[in-house]
Amino acid sequence: MSLSTPLSSEEFSVIGRSTPRRRATGALVAVSALLAVGLQSQVSTAAPQAKPDPGALSVKLSPSQRAELLRDAEAGSSATARALGLGAKERLVVRDVIKNADGTVHTRYERTYDGLPVLGGDLVVEESPGGAVAEVAKATAAKIAVPSTSAPASKKPSKAAAEGSTAPRKVVWAADGKPVLAWERVVGGTREDGTPSELHIVTDAATGEKLAQWEGVHTGTGESMYSGQVTLGTSGSGGSYTMTDANRGNHKTYDLNGGSSGTGTLFSDADDLWGNGSPSNRQTAGVDAHYGAALTWDYYKNVHGRNGVRNDGKAPYSRVHYGNAYVNAFWSDSCFCMTYGDGANNSKPLTSIDVAAHEMTHGLTSNTAGLRYSGESGGLNEATSDIFAAAVEFRANNSSDVGDYLIGEKIDIRGNGTPLRYMDKPSRDGNSKDYWYSGIGNVDVHYSSGPANHFFYLLSEGSGAKTINGVSYDSPTSDGQPVTGIGIASAEKIWFKALTEKMTSTTSYAGARTATLSAAADLFGTGSTQYDAVAHAWAAVNVGSRPGGGGGGDVFENTSDYQIPDPGTVESPISVTGLSGNAPSTLKVDVDIVHTYRGDLVIDLIAPDGSSYRLKNSGWDSGDNVQETYTVDASSEAANGTWKLRVQDVYNYDSGYIDSWKLTF
Repeated sequence: MSLSTPLSSEEFSVIGRSTPRRRATGALVAVSALLAVGLQSQVSTAAPQAKPDPGALSVKLSPSQRAELLRDAEAGSSATARALGLGAKERLVVRDVIKNADGTVHTRYERTYDGLPVLGGDLVVEESPGGAVAEVAKATAAKIAVPSTSAPASKKPSKAAAEGSTAPRKVVWAADGKPVLAWERVVGGTREDGTPSELHIVTDAATGEKLAQWEGVHTGTGESMYSGQVTLGTSGSGGSYTMTDANRGNHKTYDLNGGSSGTGTLFSDADDLWGNGSPSNRQTAGVDAHYGAALTWDYYKNVHGRNGVRNDGKAPYSRVHYGNAYVNAFWSDSCFCMTYGDGANNSKPLTSIDVAAHEMTHGLTSNTAGLRYSGESGGLNEATSDIFAAAVEFRANNSSDVGDYLIGEKIDIRGNGTPLRYMDKPSRDGNSKDYWYSGIGNVDVHYSSGPANHFFYLLSEGSGAKTINGVSYDSPTSDGQPVTGIGIASAEKIWFKALTEKMTSTTSYAGARTATLSAAADLFGTGSTQYDAVAHAWAAVNVGSRPGGGGGGDVFENTSDYQIPDPGTVESPISVTGLSGNAPSTLKVDVDIVHTYRGDLVIDLIAPDGSSYRLKNSGWDSGDNVQETYTVDASSEAANGTWKLRVQDVYNYDSGYIDSWKLTF
């Protein structure tokens, strides 16, 4: 879990549920674990909840079944592109496919333009059992086109000489709005704490300006040697055994022997009895890493029906004893592996259950939503690893390392016995954020993960004080209103479905709310307790509004109609008087816009001094009207004065008007 600060970026993720007005008509091509223990019991105030709809759950696919679905999707990719209205130079490349029990198929695609990769152009198409498009999630709503794919040689970056660096490749950068021709290069190296670096840098091909950067090595920390006596999947016989788990994708665990590259030596043993629980025995760290990987494999297979992080039945491998006194662990796409250091004084290998699950989950995220490791999507990436680390730990039901909502609780990285992160109140670690705010994308991804971790805890267990498995929690909410949990078994299914079927590389916190609500609707129905709980939990971390509204404070409203030009911009004013001081950090902006296609609309709140706060980007969408409550950190603005709602229609053919809007201070 590195402390490097990612580049801020603006992301948008739009997910539709009804038939989009702009979608081309016509159906797409139809597409026809050893430790399976029970969930650990928990003390919770939540009432019993309905089980997920079996039809909405993904099914376990054999390698041949998955291969057939991938072949069918690849064969139909041209028809899919035409049905989605993509340009003549665009092509879809199949990345993954998931099939639900009811026959619904989710196909994840990358895009190319004139043969060039489109970064931030990924999308997910959901097809009904009959082959019709039911939902589309796009990383960007922008039309993919650039004036030319020729770039001046003078602006092409040179290849860095460091190990792990790659030659620049020409791409179309589409993750931050208007697509531009760009160069992407990977600069290898080593960070200050010894973590390897695979820094992706994207520069404008015409100007050389840096457009974005993110780290390809995803890092995390934890603790080991506390799982007690465990059963391992190994291979061999007759005095010759190796840490090779043939039942779990042939997962192997290696001893790097203090090195920082390669695989080192595969652990071997004569009697199939491994380690002694002490770091002085080199096998001990291998035992914990191997065990944690097995638990995580079993969790995804038995709970979510996924056959490995790539869903292809092949496991990543593990490496322990990285470097010297390296106090970290990390996932790398380039090696498809998890790597663990030995901790301070080489006495605390970072290989506990939650760390192993955290790192392997980075591999899952990379092979599903592909959440870019910077900005809000980076925070969601880190939170996903924490969320499933907790879920795996609860599922493991290991009395030596009980399930909890603490990350790295065994590591004592601060020397005072405290965990690395707290999901019930993330700010307890001194750095993480409890609630969303407009600048959270500028925060290190390990700390901007806080609101999503907090959301998951609230969704699972609810707010307030409680004790679970002997651990005390006391979770607050941003609006002071309570949240009732639905249990981790339901919460984990919602997040998994949202991650694998709804999210894309640029999903933001607002997009994650939409994705999880969509997942809850699929699993439990829109009128269900679970669906409402998702909305309540997000509102409690300052993302969106409570079901049915709510809240208090001074309210100022404009109910006059303002016609929105097609295309063009209109502003509706509200005069605020009689207040003292500045606006709150949780200024509520309720917007009611009547429109034939909300995907055309860009909405901003304009403060009295002219400062602009983006509420909504334009983008691919499936709906019409905008009826939303947005929360803005306006604490730097004077409360009194004229506030404006600025609405821009960026495309032709659709019309509407501002029906009303209000501010709640």
